[in-house]
Amino acid sequence: MPTYNKLVRDKIPQMIKSNGKEFSTEILNDKDYIKYLKEKAYEELDEYCAAETDEEAVEELADLLEVVRALSKQQGSTIEEIEAVRKDKAEKRGGFKDKIFLIEVKD
Repeated sequence: MPTYNKLVRDKIPQMIKSNGKEFSTEILNDKDYIKYLKEKAYEELDEYCAAETDEEAVEELADLLEVVRALSKQQGSTIEEIEAVRKDKAEKRGGFKDKIFLIEVKD
């Protein structure tokens, strides 16, 4: 039986069970939940970076957004509040739409 030791989406155990397989899970405490959400964020970002098509990239971005939503809730925030902070930062410092790549700054 493969060992995963990773955070999975809520319906994965039901899907495994419906395939007639046995599994074991545990419910994480808040500290470990945040730890494994952070690991999941890296996993999803790696999968996004490895995506070979636009469709795969969008799927991985959706997964990454799901992790961000869960992390925002654990931080006592909402995705809407995070979006407001993002907009404020974009107004003050800009976004990334102009594709500017900084080479160096001379003193």
